Amino acid sequence: MNKDKKKLDPITAEIIQNTLVSVCDEMFIAVKKTAMSPIIYEILDFAVAVTNPKGELASAGAGIPAFINMCDFAVRAVLDKYELNEIKEGDMYATNDPYMGGVTHLNDVIIVMPVFYEKKLIAWTCNMAHWPDLGGLVPGGISSEAVEIFQEGLQLPAIKFFDQGKINQSVIDIIYANTRIPQYIKGDMWACIASVRLGEKRIKEVVKKYGIEATTEAIEQYFDYGEKASLDSIAKLPKGTFHGEDFLDDGKKIQVDITITDKEFIVDFKDNPPQDPHGNNASFDGIYTAAQMAFKNATTMTRVANAGFFRPLKVSAEEGSMFNPSRPAAQGLYYETLIRAYDLCLKTIAQIVPEKMIAGTFASVCGTIMAGKHPDTGATFVLIEPEIGGWGASNAFDGDNAQYSTLHGDTYNTPAEVAEARNGIYVDQVRLSNEDGGEGMYRGGKGIIMDYRIRAEGTMLTAFYSRSISLPWSLEKGNEGSANYIEIIKKDGQTEKVSNVNGLILNVDDVIRIHTANGAGYGDPKKRDRKSIEADIKNEYITPEQAKKYYNFETT
Repeated sequence: MNKDKKKLDPITAEIIQNTLVSVCDEMFIAVKKTAMSPIIYEILDFAVAVTNPKGELASAGAGIPAFINMCDFAVRAVLDKYELNEIKEGDMYATNDPYMGGVTHLNDVIIVMPVFYEKKLIAWTCNMAHWPDLGGLVPGGISSEAVEIFQEGLQLPAIKFFDQGKINQSVIDIIYANTRIPQYIKGDMWACIASVRLGEKRIKEVVKKYGIEATTEAIEQYFDYGEKASLDSIAKLPKGTFHGEDFLDDGKKIQVDITITDKEFIVDFKDNPPQDPHGNNASFDGIYTAAQMAFKNATTMTRVANAGFFRPLKVSAEEGSMFNPSRPAAQGLYYETLIRAYDLCLKTIAQIVPEKMIAGTFASVCGTIMAGKHPDTGATFVLIEPEIGGWGASNAFDGDNAQYSTLHGDTYNTPAEVAEARNGIYVDQVRLSNEDGGEGMYRGGKGIIMDYRIRAEGTMLTAFYSRSISLPWSLEKGNEGSANYIEIIKKDGQTEKVSNVNGLILNVDDVIRIHTANGAGYGDPKKRDRKSIEADIKNEYITPEQAKKYYNFETT
């Protein structure tokens, strides 16, 4: 910005910034109201954002936090692939390739659209959503048996699928031909297209009202504000290098060093396990977003994010590790790796500023995928359901019960009625877990127990839950949380306990019983307030036997 020009007054700058937030909110609602798949319109497994012409995050709506932070990476991937003179008004790009930038796994498709005003590129609108099936080894595309990304579905390497407003039908035909449920993918895709087009229209209205220079300066001012807010928060943190470690369920150690200086917050994922031979890997961009979320937890958690907030953040991860794999490693299960990295950062930050942290959560997406033929209609269905679980306690409050993972942000579970109608699977029960785990002066939140009952022969189950052996970590002598796992209960009564299952064939009246973990406790359980224990018993969070075992509490 030319310093000789009159500085934009703060009221106008604030109005422009809040208008951009409103643009994102409207883009978000457009997808929510028009998408076809429950994972998008019910769970809200998507996000929207606006960037400046360089691909720097200017504003964002609700949704998955990691998705929001991916949008700017995706815009920069397009800018790296295409010359500026190749990018025209009305163009639209789609990418899902985690090796090109800004993507997590192949199901998460990002659509980005350049916004022009008077032939000048002024912004990008972005939408990232989980499309439920783009091919791959199993329905839903996510399999822990995949050994390379080619087995996980269709790759879209930042392709131009709208050229100056005209759709490239050949690309669309390829997409439809590579999904088991084209009727849903079609609806989801057009919902996302409508979202970025709506964003384009609204941004042009903003610029028409306030001018290009004022809009640009308002964004730059907000970047500067974000940077200052982060630096002010960093100044209040202890300085030095802090080491954190955790373990995966297979016993492998993961670790991070977080270094805090006067001006920087450095997250170094060094000496971590080599890339997984299957899909338990996350791209470096994904790991970067995990560090961004942890950084916001430690600094400016209550403020809306933009690129400026992250200027003091530096992140590194060794190439060839599970936190920065080399092509063509599979990445379908990236979300469990990403949440491991995020949780590892939170565990490390907890030793720096324990008053800002909660104890360990159930910390798994607990992605549950079922597919088959609807027993009433005969149509192919693909159910993709992240599960809810318990959050950890803090130094002042018990943990929250039955929430989505801290990775998920503003998302919701699918109502039982929708799951049953759309997929032909009964939901027989959903209740809070009665398992041990998470006791403390403040107790961890409760996970859930939920039963899916199969109604069609040959229904397929695929799932991968972490934190099934390495349990949620506690703080200040609290107890660890419980485990995430699944019970397979066959019609004949045979049962099997699993946390990793691929393409298991189930039949009528078999039951999939989901167990999600209790969050971990904070503080010595013996110091828990008597009235709180009585309330826990009354509300059936714990049994009298558990009260005696963990709190030395006798009912009268």
